[in-house]
Amino acid sequence: MDEDAKTRFKWKFYRLTVELNIIVLLVALSIVVFFIIHSSYAIPAIIGMLVLTLFLSWDFIKKYKHTKAWLDENAEQEKKRNEENKS
Repeated sequence: MDEDAKTRFKWKFYRLTVELNIIVLLVALSIVVFFIIHSSYAIPAIIGMLVLTLFLSWDFIKKYKHTKAWLDENAEQEKKRNEENKS
């Protein structure tokens, strides 16, 4: 992988990692709110967090598939370059 591709991959990986951490945090926070806070605002807050979690999960899966396809394509190009350099 050339330097530009490595830099792009680092940023793609960083974005996916942060988004996955936010998803896990929202699920954990909604569970904590459900068991600890007994308020009239608790259920709407939980529903809001879970809807946001679903949206972020959908976005995460879409970006993950896109990044994986990009990485596979980049690996194939690198393999072709290596074969051409050997010849």
